[in-house]
Amino acid sequence: MKKTILWMATFFVLLGVGGGPLLRAHCQVPCGIYDDEARFKLLAEHVSTMEKAMNEIAALSAQSPVNYNQVVRWVMNKEKHAEEFSEILSYYFLAQRIKQAAADDKEIHDRYLSQLELVHLLLVNAMKAKQTVDLVHIKNLKELLGKLQNSYLAKK
Repeated sequence: MKKTILWMATFFVLLGVGGGPLLRAHCQVPCGIYDDEARFKLLAEHVSTMEKAMNEIAALSAQSPVNYNQVVRWVMNKEKHAEEFSEILSYYFLAQRIKQAAADDKEIHDRYLSQLELVHLLLVNAMKAKQTVDLVHIKNLKELLGKLQNSYLAKK
């Protein structure tokens, strides 16, 4: 009986009930199959979608009467893309790709610290983009993402 319950619990977690981010992230096993450029392209796509959503929310909110159904749909879409953006940064880059560097190699260690700071700032701005319709966060996301991409891809 205990084995059956354990098996069922494992099955539901793998299906995504309580373990959704686990399934959406890159495998997190040492498979060696990574496409960093594709992840950066996807991150940029999420930023563009959040920007489009913010503009649509502002435009729809200015109409009379306000179509609240469409406003809510754009808000939900913006939040979804902010979450997916954050998941890629957390589960793909932080958990798997940005490797801790020893302090004895100053150049590599400084780049590591810079990348950690950039990811943190990206996560904070994604959270703020999720909470508001202030396009300054989109501007920040674009600039920070470009900096992270240049720093990260320069190591190759």
